[in-house]
Amino acid sequence: MTDRWLTIIGIGDNGLSSLTPEAQALLWQTETVVIGERLDHVLEGGALPELKRILNWGGGFRETLNEVLKLRGTPVTVLATGDPMHFGIGATLRRYVALEEMYIVPSPSAFSLAAARLGWPLQSVAQISLHGRPLASLNRHILPGARILALTSGAETVHQAADLLVERGFGASILHVLEHMGGEEERTVIMTAQGMVDHRPEIAEFNTLAIDCAYDGALLSPVPGLPDDAFRHDGQLTKREVRAATLALLTPFPNALLWDVGAGCGSIAIEWLRCGMGTKAVAIEPKPERVAMIRFNADTLGTPDLKVVEGEAPAALADLDVPDVIFIGGGITHEGLFETCWAALRSGGWLVANAVTIEGEARLAELRGLFGGDLTRISVARAAPVGRYCGWKSLMPVTTWSVTKGAD
Repeated sequence: MTDRWLTIIGIGDNGLSSLTPEAQALLWQTETVVIGERLDHVLEGGALPELKRILNWGGGFRETLNEVLKLRGTPVTVLATGDPMHFGIGATLRRYVALEEMYIVPSPSAFSLAAARLGWPLQSVAQISLHGRPLASLNRHILPGARILALTSGAETVHQAADLLVERGFGASILHVLEHMGGEEERTVIMTAQGMVDHRPEIAEFNTLAIDCAYDGALLSPVPGLPDDAFRHDGQLTKREVRAATLALLTPFPNALLWDVGAGCGSIAIEWLRCGMGTKAVAIEPKPERVAMIRFNADTLGTPDLKVVEGEAPAALADLDVPDVIFIGGGITHEGLFETCWAALRSGGWLVANAVTIEGEARLAELRGLFGGDLTRISVARAAPVGRYCGWKSLMPVTTWSVTKGAD
């Protein structure tokens, strides 16, 4: 451990008494302590030696981080609530400090404590953070019968979540607001989302929110193929049946980055992100009105982390991170578009392109002749009124080309 100058210790609401003997020994050996605003009480009463240097993240993350990195090689201890590697400062610091330089001592996370208080099997619960993150992230997890544990930025997050649940038709959902778990001020407030909206009770700033979703709201499944009317669009939309088939070809996998080129209303990129697993996506769209629709749909459907690039491809593709998967939903006939996408795609990645025009089909057939891959035509017909009767109304057939980029 001689090279491990940075120690990160998880701590409970009851302060130093929550630490193991090992963690307490490490803390007393350090020269600098870094804390967050919620841990100011740890330093009260002379609990730590007076000569220790104290830094606070409340002074600004970037500024404090720079101070910490300047101390590389000297003993520095970061105190964090709960498990530093579960939506915590440990995961953030890992981006700047090699693992060989760190020693991490976790305490039970807020999720573990909440699951223990509520008797919820943790593996069956969505675990998310709304602390410093968009409330819209909650949208993708609001499903009939779902259970959600969420870190919050304070009392206002709880009230905003209740407002959102009521707006989505989940007002009967039960909210458990677990305050100061493990501390002397521990308390749980239990109320329906509608009751929270109606009465707006006082809630401690340091809390974890548990949501037991009611069954009376609309179901927007995380499985690809959301209803077309789940998206705001101007007709430029990959229809539900084709969208589900396209996502199957795109094959989302953990931490994979998708480029959605010619994104329209963003339906493909959004459904890619809703598959979870840490997937990432960039939607590239030249029309400002459609860019606005993409952002609205991303928030409404719980994927505010979707990166949106306003611009015309291929020029707009410059300087983007290397993609694992590319979807070309429009513009396959544009000069240089495919070539730019193919050059950017990582070796072993794959590309899927859809076309509805004869010219687009011809281009896909040409590319298949050059690069191989599979061509598929998807035809969909939906039942529609024909006078007093019902008949089949065909949608425009869609030709899909999928291909994997080999090492050569």
